Amino acid sequence: MRIRKAVFPAAGFGTRFLPATKASPKEMLPLVDKPLIQHGVEEARASGIRDMIIVTGRGKNAIEDHFDVAFELEEILRKKGSAAQLAVVQRVTDMADFFYVRQHMPLGLGHAVLRARDIVGEEPFAVILADDVIDSKVPVLRQMIEVGSRFGADAVLAIQRVPKEQVSRYGIIRGKRLAPGVHEVLDMVEKPRPAKAPSDLAVIGRYILPASIFPVLERTGAGAGGEIQLTDA
Repeated sequence: MRIRKAVFPAAGFGTRFLPATKASPKEMLPLVDKPLIQHGVEEARASGIRDMIIVTGRGKNAIEDHFDVAFELEEILRKKGSAAQLAVVQRVTDMADFFYVRQHMPLGLGHAVLRARDIVGEEPFAVILADDVIDSKVPVLRQMIEVGSRFGADAVLAIQRVPKEQVSRYGIIRGKRLAPGVHEVLDMVEKPRPAKAPSDLAVIGRYILPASIFPVLERTGAGAGGEIQLTDA
């Protein structure tokens, strides 16, 4: 399995992070010395992915500015002789190829992924939710690519166990264990009530999907929260 493109849905309002996201994109919230979305891009690069497709919306210009060339800043750093800081700034721009597409209305994760269709084309691709930062010695996305190759899977999702009382916050799978840490997905429910949840295995913000998901998303109606959910597809 070879994955060359990663989609970053980044058009939402970030209401879970208010008031921090009232005027700033949640994807630009700092974690130590980098914004959340840069952590996701670095994970994708460490997994062999070069093309980053960022689905943005109104008020998200800071994301594009972050990955763009900052001529004035670079010139100031040169004049100050701040070579190390200059290298850090230039690395952000040079680490990948960035493409942007607009999601004019926040109609759900499934709709955001669908907006990337023309750039993705007909090849498998990754989806990274920037607010799910996963600390792992081996990048989770690389592990997923390896699992997809090993088991011949068309799609691979990252999952984790969550407390039963929290299942209503996630997409929850019903699965069959294939190997340590690997389950075949038999069914999936978006944000079920605890009594109706098929397991405590929650989908977190990493996906590998085939291009065949796009026509399915086109036919998928609004689900939980009145949005087009990726798990429904």
